[in-house]
Amino acid sequence: MKKALILFLAILIIPISGSSQEIENLDYISPFHEDLAAIKKEGQWEFINTIGEIIIDFRDDLVVTSVGDINYPIFSEDRCLIEEQKDDISYFGYIDTSGKTVIEPQFLNAANFNEERALALKLIKDVVAKNEALEKNVVYYKYHEVVIDKNGEAKNYLNPKGVNVVLDKDFLKEPPQITAKQISKTLYAFKGKHKKWTLIRIND
Repeated sequence: MKKALILFLAILIIPISGSSQEIENLDYISPFHEDLAAIKKEGQWEFINTIGEIIIDFRDDLVVTSVGDINYPIFSEDRCLIEEQKDDISYFGYIDTSGKTVIEPQFLNAANFNEERALALKLIKDVVAKNEALEKNVVYYKYHEVVIDKNGEAKNYLNPKGVNVVLDKDFLKEPPQITAKQISKTLYAFKGKHKKWTLIRIND
């Protein structure tokens, strides 16, 4: 009886093991998308899962998406947009849910994935001549609105002629707009000259 009482008292005074995690002084907590929520603090974002575990720690390269009247980063089909500055020009790529870069920042603009595809602006460099005196190539840049797969490969060019662009921070102060839109898994609409739409069917 005495041993039983001692054991009972020991159980009462031994703290129940467990762990708790607090993330304080937050500026914003987003709704969940694909079981992940974005948290903002001091200009950076991180992702947590549905039990509050940190999945991706705070970073400043996540791209926000407009959801209603609020902007925050989201995962769509296990991909989240990131942005990298090179010579003061923005390039866009994607990370997966582990935080690993799976598509290097290379597009002048890009959208979230839907039906395993995403719209992006693919930059093309054309060497048109060579300046013999300066021993430098004369190059022009253009971008194409393309449909990419989850590896970042351009599967379809929606505007084959492309759009000429000056790759300089004074001329390209913000990312060019994506004018195409996805209608269904295989249908896309592209706005061309005179603001007229062209309907394009791509291979499934």
